[in-house]
Amino acid sequence: MSDNWISKPGDKFFRPKRITRFHLRRVLGVPGLFSAAYGDVGSSIYYALGVVAMSALGMTPIVLLISGVIFLFTALTYAEGATMLPEAGGSGAFAYRAFNPWVSFVAGWVLMLDYIFTMSISAFTAANYLGYFFPIIKELQIGGVIGLNSVIGIVIIIALAFINIQGVQASSRLNVILVLVDLITQVTIAILGVVLVINLPTLIHNIHWGVAPTLNQLIFGISISMVAYTGIETVSNLGSEARRPEKSIPRAVLLVFLAVIALYSLLSMTALSAYPVHQLPDGSWVTNLTTQYLQDPIMGIANIMPVAIRPVLSFWVAFLAVTILVIATNAGMLGASRLAYFMGQRHQLPAAVSSVSKRARVPLNAILIFSVIACILIASGQITLLVDLYAFGAVLAYSTAHLSIIALRIKEPNLPRPFKIPLNIKIKGREIPVTAVLGGLATLATWFMVVYTHSIGRIVGFSWLAVGLIIFFIYQRRRRKQSQEQQIYHKDDREDKEVL
Repeated sequence: MSDNWISKPGDKFFRPKRITRFHLRRVLGVPGLFSAAYGDVGSSIYYALGVVAMSALGMTPIVLLISGVIFLFTALTYAEGATMLPEAGGSGAFAYRAFNPWVSFVAGWVLMLDYIFTMSISAFTAANYLGYFFPIIKELQIGGVIGLNSVIGIVIIIALAFINIQGVQASSRLNVILVLVDLITQVTIAILGVVLVINLPTLIHNIHWGVAPTLNQLIFGISISMVAYTGIETVSNLGSEARRPEKSIPRAVLLVFLAVIALYSLLSMTALSAYPVHQLPDGSWVTNLTTQYLQDPIMGIANIMPVAIRPVLSFWVAFLAVTILVIATNAGMLGASRLAYFMGQRHQLPAAVSSVSKRARVPLNAILIFSVIACILIASGQITLLVDLYAFGAVLAYSTAHLSIIALRIKEPNLPRPFKIPLNIKIKGREIPVTAVLGGLATLATWFMVVYTHSIGRIVGFSWLAVGLIIFFIYQRRRRKQSQEQQIYHKDDREDKEVL
């Protein structure tokens, strides 16, 4: 509507007010959805391959395949939820409708933890890949306390926070182009790996049942492998912007699953063929991928390619990794601030955290608070620590999403579902999605693995939950008290008017 609209005869009676309302436009088709989702999920390979291989060793390709199936089940759950309840918030929004504000808060609060860790892991890993251009970044310790790579990661967070609080939005078209170029690069490396590197006898010899990996290492590897699929909740955040979501979302989910499974399998087999599992003099088993390239594993793959193409490929991988991981960092910051805003809209967070600034129209305080937390985490300089912490929140949020979709199938069977998860079983007249049941059991089991095997993740995760529940309890109590005071005020006001 034009700003210079002129009133017409009859407007006073028939059109008393013309209001412009802005809605999210449904402009995303399958390519746009695929690019956005793969941009989040595909960037994880730049750090996930190393940390998973450190525990799973020769079983890494199988572990990534198992977690990939769980990823598919979870993505289908988010696809149904996103088209059924088209609002941001992911599992928190699903749980709010399916259960109650308390369960919704827990789901949203641990999902917030995921976004913060996504920021930390992505920024820290981007700094490590930047070390290809400036080797001193990976070598220098400042004051013997903090590595220069941690400092660079913190600088990335601060720079992105400054950009976001200005209200500046990144170009989605540029993001799509970079994601597609990154996908082409990963496919090229995978093809080179198949032709030049992958050796099936070596891959088989890498597996030493019960020894390398041990059962505990395998369990640890499975629990930590969920970090490879960071960004599943992107599907729910884009549901309200998709054209024909009942068709485009599941198609995009399937394409992302196929691309991720194929590339992660081939890249992990390439890495373990080039860096076989071997035993050290002290009896421990390792792969040089994790001893030399733990924080930049894809660079390790690039460095074993033929000498003729190695310099160009290494440069290109480093450049793309830095770019994609910075985008992933920004996506985590946007996700955390948007989630804080919607939790504020549902009266789950106080305005001091979720309010939108008048000038820039962004959740200013949320951006600052979560950026500070991310910087503190990066200061540890331990990517394994960051991954431990991520796994705690991620799988708990995914479990809540599965349970919410199952609960809504039972409580509200007639709720419109533009996309409905296929493969259902009927129980007392209600259709229960098999993939949601299996995905819920798998993610819940994985969460218990995380709690059992990740001591630091367990301590920090439960501490984060405790702090959040205390904030939620105090905030809800204050809101009830204010509501009661307002009711008393209005009652006294009515009584005064009656006396007069």
